[in-house]
Amino acid sequence: MNLLDDTSLAILALVLGCVLLVSEVFIPSSGLLGILSGAGFLLAIYFAFRDGGITFAIGTIAIEVLLIPVLLGVALKYLPYTPIGKVLLGEPPTEEDVAVEDPRRALVGKIGVARSKMLPSGSVEIDGHMLDAVSQGQAIEPGQYVKVVEVRANRVVVRIAPADARPRDVNPQDLLTRPASELGLDDNPLA
Repeated sequence: MNLLDDTSLAILALVLGCVLLVSEVFIPSSGLLGILSGAGFLLAIYFAFRDGGITFAIGTIAIEVLLIPVLLGVALKYLPYTPIGKVLLGEPPTEEDVAVEDPRRALVGKIGVARSKMLPSGSVEIDGHMLDAVSQGQAIEPGQYVKVVEVRANRVVVRIAPADARPRDVNPQDLLTRPASELGLDDNPLA
């Protein structure tokens, strides 16, 4: 009696093909392990055909068609965490490395003054800087105090500031709050 019948050889060749396929991902071999893996899969089909005919061979092909992508996917998923993967791909970036550094995020919670009518976008002045902003769903009249509630991509989102959050003192150096007659602006000479 033969110690290894064709079914055992088919299973052994299938397992050998799977091991070589996963090894190809983790061990750089210039494709040699991949070729040997393919030979193992073909041997598994050959021994399955010898043992059970075309039905067993088609079943083995179906198993290989389902098993190969799953094995490759799992191996490639874990590749970056292995020593060879770290050499090939480098260290994965940390969350701090990929975080967008936007200095405007520091504006969240600050109080400013609307300098134009916001329907829903307009200009606001915060800490002496003019910014384009978008109101949060309501019209805001010029001169109303606004609070920055969110900075999203390139948008500064504001809403009317609550009465207790508004500043008590007004800057007399703010040229936009002074009348035009004090600034020495005459009528338009071109008109």
